[in-house]
Order: sequence, then structure tokens, then C-alpha cells
Amino acid sequence: MKKDEVARLKGIFVAMYSAYDDEGNVSVQRVKKLARYYVSTGVKGLYVGGSTGEGILQSTEERKLVLESVMDEIRGELLVIVHVGAASTRESVELSRHAEACGANAISAVPAIYYRLSVASVEAHWQAMIDSTSLPFIIYNIPQTTGFNLPVNLLERMAQQDKVIGVKMSGESTFELQQFKEAGGENFLVYNGPDEQFLAGKIMGADGGIGGTYGVMPELFCALNGLFDEGLVDEAIALQVKINGIIKKLLNYPSLYGACKYIMHLRGIDTGQPRMPLLPVKTEHGESLSVLNHEIETMIAAYAR
Repeated sequence: MKKDEVARLKGIFVAMYSAYDDEGNVSVQRVKKLARYYVSTGVKGLYVGGSTGEGILQSTEERKLVLESVMDEIRGELLVIVHVGAASTRESVELSRHAEACGANAISAVPAIYYRLSVASVEAHWQAMIDSTSLPFIIYNIPQTTGFNLPVNLLERMAQQDKVIGVKMSGESTFELQQFKEAGGENFLVYNGPDEQFLAGKIMGADGGIGGTYGVMPELFCALNGLFDEGLVDEAIALQVKINGIIKKLLNYPSLYGACKYIMHLRGIDTGQPRMPLLPVKTEHGESLSVLNHEIETMIAAYAR
């Protein structure tokens, strides 16, 4: 891809939450309302169907419905990267072609889950998706859940293809993030995955970030990204520390996604409960989450531009 086409995909992408009705079925109306919420927050785009969006827990048809709903609502207003990773290559290819038909801006995928696969198997799995569409492809490295840690030599080999434009680095090593950036080359995008070390990732070369806690405080991550890009490192460190205080509190609940979805409920954006086996938020957590939501909104008011 041309340099300017790749550059437009830099920045902050919200890993979008699932949106179900009260019976646990995908709700078109709720998906659209959630997508609409992010349009005016300053983010570059949405990452649809990833870990935060519970794509792996949904059927192929449900995943298609979510993307169709997002694109119907915000097409052209935000960039959309679609996670198409699935247990089988065949399903991943089907989702890739659907993403292209819907007008998505890029596709992304984890390695196939469950089986401990060889490097050759993972490469063939990703290559099938790459070859199935004309869309740019973003590797998704999250070894703590897939059991596969992307080798640098595989990234180097894949990055030689014009359509392979970046990697979502959700591993915890910023050393590996820097190595991926170096191996991919100047125009190769690296997205920081761990929200709590967004600033560390930027320092080591990340071009932006994709994260789940971004969903309840997108303005703060946009502000953090801006502070670093403007060279205001001390101010950026102070904001990252404050953000990490929020993340630490969110992690105290039985379900991170459940806590984030409850906060969205407090803001009038109902998305239902997480899909089992992800745990729901308990009734007794409501009061403390209301306090936490107020804390987040106060920070947003202080930092949003």
C-alpha cells in the first residue's frame, strides 16, 4: 500500500464491545447506538469483533450482523478494522470476504485457537485470509490467550507483502514491540495492545493503539496520544498513571468487560451482559461502578480537547 494510505490507519482505535439484547442475542439497535457514541470522541476508528467484542464467542452469522450494523451506522465517519480470526481457516476466509463486501478498511486476525500450531500452520492460516481479499491485513499477536508468540522472522517474511501493513501487539513486552517495528520497516504499523502500557508502547515505536478499556474513556487515550506526539512526556506520564488507576479498579471486578459494559449502561448505552463464560456484573457492584464512572467522566472533562 502507499505510504499515505497506511498512515491514515495510525491512531486510537476502540476495541468495540459486544451489544446484546436482554435475551443475549446480538442487537442491531444497540450495536448502532454504541458505534454512534464513539464518532464524536476523537478516535480514529473501531476494531470490531476482537477479544473485547467477544467475536470468538459468536457464530459466524452473528459476527456478520455486528459488522453490518456498524457499517450501516458509521460508514465513512470512522475507520473500521475487522477481526476475522476464527478456529478454522475456512471460517476466517468467509469473514474476510464479508468484511470486504461491507466496506471495511482492514482485516486482522489472531492465529487459529485451541490447537498448538506450528509457525508454518499459522502462516498458511493468515495467508489464506490475505489472499482472499484486497484489504490490508493486520496481524494480531496475543500470546497469552492463543499460546502462539509471533516470531520476528515470520513477521519479517509476511511484512514483505504489500497487503500486510501492521501488527496489533498485545503481548506484554515492549522490547518485542520495538523489534516488530524494526523488522516491519518504516511504513509498517505497530498498534500497542496492553492499555496500561500505551505510553511505553508509543515510546518504543507504536503508531497507535487498539484497546478495550478505551471504550469507557476514549477521550483520555486520545489525549494521551496527543501529549506524547507533542513532546509533552511528563504530562503524558502523569495521565498514563491516572488511566492505570482506572484500569486497576476495573480489573477488580469479576469481569473486565462486564464492568466496562455496566459503565456504558450508566451513560445510557445498553449493551447487555457479556456472553458466558465471561461473567456478568453483580448487582452489588452497581454503586462502586457508579463512583468509578463519575471519576472517569471527571478526568475526561479535565483532559478532553
